Amino acid sequence: QVRLVESGGGLVQPGGSLRLSCATSGTIFVRDTMGWHRQAPGKERELVATITEGNTFYADSVKGRFTISKNNAKNTVYLQMNSLKPEDTAVYYCNIIHVSRNYWGQGTQVTVSS
Repeated sequence: QVRLVESGGGLVQPGGSLRLSCATSGTIFVRDTMGWHRQAPGKERELVATITEGNTFYADSVKGRFTISKNNAKNTVYLQMNSLKPEDTAVYYCNIIHVSRNYWGQGTQVTVSS
C-alpha cells in the first residue's frame, strides 16, 4: 500500500516563499511519476507540476516561480514555491502514479495573504 503525507503549508505574504514536502511510504519505483496539484475554493483541482526520472513539467501559471524536485533515497518529492501570489492560495496535494494507479495525499493548505 502506497501512502503519501504532505507538509510545509502555511500562511505567507505575497512575494514570499514556501517549501512543500511529500513523503511516501510503501514500495514505489524511481520511474514513477510524482506531482503536485492544487484546489482553490470553488474551483476544480489543477495540475501544478510533475517529475518523472528528473524530467519536469510545470503549469504556465507557476513556471519560473515553482520548482519540483525529488530525493529518491528518501522517497520524498518537494515543491519550492517562490514569488507567491494570492491566487496561489489553495490546498496542495501530491500524487504518485504507481503501477497504473493514482495515489493521493491528504493535502496541505497554502494561504497567500497580507
